[in-house]
Amino acid sequence: MDRDRLLNDLLPHRMQAVATLNLALKLYATYGVAPMNLYAGDKLVVEGNLLAFINPAIEAGIMHCRALLEFLGLCNDNGRLGNISRPRRPTDVGIEHFSTSEGSLEKVTPDKVLRLYPGPSDEAENALLAVFHVTNKGLAHVTKDLSENPGYGPLVEIASRGVPSLMVSYLYTPLGLPAPEYKLTHRPRGE
Repeated sequence: MDRDRLLNDLLPHRMQAVATLNLALKLYATYGVAPMNLYAGDKLVVEGNLLAFINPAIEAGIMHCRALLEFLGLCNDNGRLGNISRPRRPTDVGIEHFSTSEGSLEKVTPDKVLRLYPGPSDEAENALLAVFHVTNKGLAHVTKDLSENPGYGPLVEIASRGVPSLMVSYLYTPLGLPAPEYKLTHRPRGE
């Protein structure tokens, strides 16, 4: 494991993908399927609607969101937020592979995660469980489950705000490292 590459490149890349998921959800809520033009410099290279950006950003972001949750040691345990109990595969990397002078970091417990959320803990748990459910039922398999559960959108939005914060709180801060640059800058239309 190349610790520096993980901390400075791979994990921040995943965190930025989750921030992009959040942006995509907000753009869809605000603009729906508005027309979109993509420019490279001053040359128009893509014409279509906003879904050309939103759909892949949501799909990629939610997969990265799940990967970060699993990195922290979290899983869906029969409909409840739990900890991964099976040993990790030899090539898997988790938070417990990092250490400070006081010892290895531990998998983050559901109680610790839910305590950080400023709202009701059941809402936070449902948001994180929605990530596991959507990635399994909505992306890894073709099902009608997502269209029948429109409540997943707001839950995934909550998770997309929280997961990068969990990474900062439970990985970067204990290691004495500053939070990586993962937040996006954007401006509303018309500015």
